[in-house]
Amino acid sequence: MSDPAKVRRHAERVRELVASVVRSQIKDPRLGMITITDARITADLRDATVFYTVLGDAAAQAGTAAALESAKGMLRSTVGKALGLRHSPTLTFVLDDVQDQVKHIDDLLAQARNADAEVQRIAARAEYAGEPQPYRLDEDADEDADEARDADEDADETPPRGGDPR
Repeated sequence: MSDPAKVRRHAERVRELVASVVRSQIKDPRLGMITITDARITADLRDATVFYTVLGDAAAQAGTAAALESAKGMLRSTVGKALGLRHSPTLTFVLDDVQDQVKHIDDLLAQARNADAEVQRIAARAEYAGEPQPYRLDEDADEDADEARDADEDADETPPRGGDPR
C-alpha cells in the first residue's frame, strides 16, 4: 500500500494530465464541452476513476462518453509515462452529475422555504387555546392572601366544639 499523501498527489496529477490531453490532443468530433472535475486512484495505484461533466443534453453526454472510451488507450499511456509508475493505472470515466444534484438541492431548499413561510402565516393567525394569561399575577396573589387572612380571623373567633374550652 502507498502513502495516502502520495495517492492524493497522483490522483491530482492524473486529473491534470487527462484534462490537458483532452483539451489538446483528442480531436474526436463527438467530444463535447467537457470539464474534468476530479480523479481518484486506488491505494495500489492500479485503477484510476476520472469524473467529468459535459455541457449539453443527453446526446452530448453520450457522444462525449463514447469519445473518451475510444481515447482511453492514448490517455492511459500518456498518464503512465508522466507518472513514471511501474504499471499504468487503468482509467474509468464516470459522468459527474453535479448539476443534477445542485438542482435537486435547490428544489429541496425552495420547498423548505415555502413550508417555513406557510408555518409563519399560520402562526400569525393563531390564538391561545386557554386564557390569554394562564399565570397568576401579583394582584391575584394579593386578593388570595386577603381571603386567606379573613378565613383565619373567622376561624379564631369561632369557639371550638366539644371538649375542654381552654
